[in-house]
Amino acid sequence: MNRYVQYMYSYPHKTAYRPLQNVSLIDYMENLAGEGHSLYLHLPFCESKCGYCNLFSVAGCGRDCIDAYLDALVRQLEQYREILPKSTVFENFTIGGGTPLLLDPGQLQRTLQTVRAYMPLRKDCDIIIETAPKQTDGKKARMLKELGVTRVSMGIQSFQEEELAWLGRQHDGRRAQAAAELLTGMGFGCVNFDFIYGLPGQTPESLLRSLEKAVSYLPDELFLYPLYIKHGVRLEKDGKGAELDSDHTYRLYRQGAAYLKGQGYVQISMRRFVKRKNAHGTGREFQECGFTGALSLGCGGRSYLGRLHACTPYRTARQGALEEIQEFCRREEFLSVTNGILLSDEEIKRRYVIKHLLIGPGISRAAYRKSFGAEVTEDFPIFRTWIQLGWLEEMGEEYLGCGVRGENSSVRERDRDRQGYNEQDWGSRVSMDGGEEHSGGNKGGYIGLTEEGLGLSDYLGPQLISEEVRKRMLEWERDNGQENSFL
Repeated sequence: MNRYVQYMYSYPHKTAYRPLQNVSLIDYMENLAGEGHSLYLHLPFCESKCGYCNLFSVAGCGRDCIDAYLDALVRQLEQYREILPKSTVFENFTIGGGTPLLLDPGQLQRTLQTVRAYMPLRKDCDIIIETAPKQTDGKKARMLKELGVTRVSMGIQSFQEEELAWLGRQHDGRRAQAAAELLTGMGFGCVNFDFIYGLPGQTPESLLRSLEKAVSYLPDELFLYPLYIKHGVRLEKDGKGAELDSDHTYRLYRQGAAYLKGQGYVQISMRRFVKRKNAHGTGREFQECGFTGALSLGCGGRSYLGRLHACTPYRTARQGALEEIQEFCRREEFLSVTNGILLSDEEIKRRYVIKHLLIGPGISRAAYRKSFGAEVTEDFPIFRTWIQLGWLEEMGEEYLGCGVRGENSSVRERDRDRQGYNEQDWGSRVSMDGGEEHSGGNKGGYIGLTEEGLGLSDYLGPQLISEEVRKRMLEWERDNGQENSFL
């Protein structure tokens, strides 16, 4: 069994998006009324493209290109501000990429100050930014702190030189260690590090050496990502995709997860591990997926506005992404939506289920019933099979909101959307230390992943893709010279 089919960080996938006509953001901005929404800015610039990266990003763009992009961002912000509801408040703002810290200090300062000037951020808004070790230095870190950044996410991937070279990373172990020490000593509200497992030559010992080093810096969170080699990336062109082995990757996952849990990290999803703050949980709140929205700035990121999901066409090759960036820089009008998908009732339901199931606390039966007027196991009878197989479990009202019902219980929470720590679609809150704060809580209990099911997230999640979305994704893959056997 291949346990690594697809990372379901959002639904539907961008490959299911298609050209749209006569669709305007004006007609969907009411979905951003009120509080609780997310703002995302995509900066698609990198110093170099990693061997496994299939994200919307380009390497080799100079200062002039980035300045032109920021100029276009101002035009976009001016138009968005005019149509935002008066009541809109963004509770979090994420800057992703790409490598945002590739920008020089002046560009970084301009970016953050410009967005603050045009967008209604909450007074204590969480501001999150992604970085890489080579682009992380003291001057930029201090500037981020002064500009109100609360969370920094750094992609280290490994501290082992041979593994970094195999992945095509542009930093070495020493640089990564220096950056890790710098960030964790700056006083940010949260610092997290990303690591990759599943390299053909990686051993449990080499993975644990990296994780031991990471834990020594006391990061607030750690993410463990299985290695995927998608069509068109450099590792695939070098013939490395055939070397991946699902069983090998899964053994490394088990080793890494066990080690982090032993070091006091609570496993929130297949990928996310949060430092335990007290004896009963992490001291953080879960939020249950609702129907708030997200607005994306720049090009390459997604906006979620009710039924409308919008994004520039999905490009992974450099030339295609560069053309989209150049078109964005020339653009004068930003309210027309030319690419995306309009979700049916069925797709909204599937999105809700996928976003809950793969994270903690799972799916609240009562909240699902309130939102959709049905029992979740009736709408998704496959769950009964998964319960019999030991991949799902039914949890009653004694559930404590963080999966800590006993020594061996796994814990689950929302995972990170690679475009940033998207908090969109999160409404009623469930405290990790127990109890429900708002509506839709645990009456009727939860359905969530078992420890075994947690490790199968990338196998189970794709099985919830609808036939229509699967058809669109397969059509896109065939048009782009690839074909996923699962689809």
